[in-house]
Amino acid sequence: MLLAFACGLIAANIYYAQPLIGPISADLGLSEQAGGLIVTLTQIGYGVGLLLVVPLADLFENRRLAISILAIGATGLVISGFATSAALFLSAAVLVGLGSVTVQILVPYAAHLSPEVTRGRVVGNVMSGLMLGIMLARPVASLITHYSAWRVIFCASFVAVLALALVLRVALPPRPVQARMRYHQMLASMVELVRTTPELRRRALYHACMFGAFSLFWTTTPLLLAGPEFGLTQKGIAWFALAGVAGAIAAPIAGRVADRGWIRQATAMAMLMSIGAFAMTHIGARGTPLALAMLVVAGITLDFAVSANLVLGQRIIFS
Repeated sequence: MLLAFACGLIAANIYYAQPLIGPISADLGLSEQAGGLIVTLTQIGYGVGLLLVVPLADLFENRRLAISILAIGATGLVISGFATSAALFLSAAVLVGLGSVTVQILVPYAAHLSPEVTRGRVVGNVMSGLMLGIMLARPVASLITHYSAWRVIFCASFVAVLALALVLRVALPPRPVQARMRYHQMLASMVELVRTTPELRRRALYHACMFGAFSLFWTTTPLLLAGPEFGLTQKGIAWFALAGVAGAIAAPIAGRVADRGWIRQATAMAMLMSIGAFAMTHIGARGTPLALAMLVVAGITLDFAVSANLVLGQRIIFS
């Protein structure tokens, strides 16, 4: 439960800015087109962290490493909260993404602590926390911005992350590492892993497409809802984003399905649901109640599909 909560709190940091592109851009002098960099640079920082930082979990004791990387994210959050220029905020966004890869140290840590027979369930439960953090980040950020200012969410998250680091330092048992490779050998071995592990290649391709769809939907939809056709306020966008939280129930379901061996069928279903979600967005004339309702259903369906596919893929890889 602690690891699930920690993953949710950390992963949320990547997505606070997603529904706030409009007010952040206006405050820092970014155009609407350039505002997309706010989300993109956070994801780039996260991607760089996955590639260059997460492999360190095979070289350094995991608890200490996780807390150290978390400090990088906390630095990015506090800079985001006080940034007065676009360049400074975008630089901080990279740090926030980089520090958020802590979740990808904690998820395999949880898998390592669990027996093989229940590993899918454990990973599913921890991923439930992660996905809830991602999905709650959007409505929470929108509501706080509606009642105060967009900077408040970054400052509040900075305080929460510091408190979490202290709790993890006290509560988590250390996990010694077994590998005796050098860092450059570790990075080079990743190429060999991709070359010799077809399951890894497939799951990476599957989720690159699924997460691309997820990011596309949730980056552009808040801008659409705030536009002239729908005219929603930040509070209205928050209620819209809150509906997507329902998709988080997919993670524990997918974990149990994976333990039963139905991974292939469940993966196909997740992909079909993602396709169906985008098809729904074309139902109803833009700006009508029907179109808004279908966007809500599409958001729930897409979040469910992406959450399920992520758990299914991690169950295979961690096994």
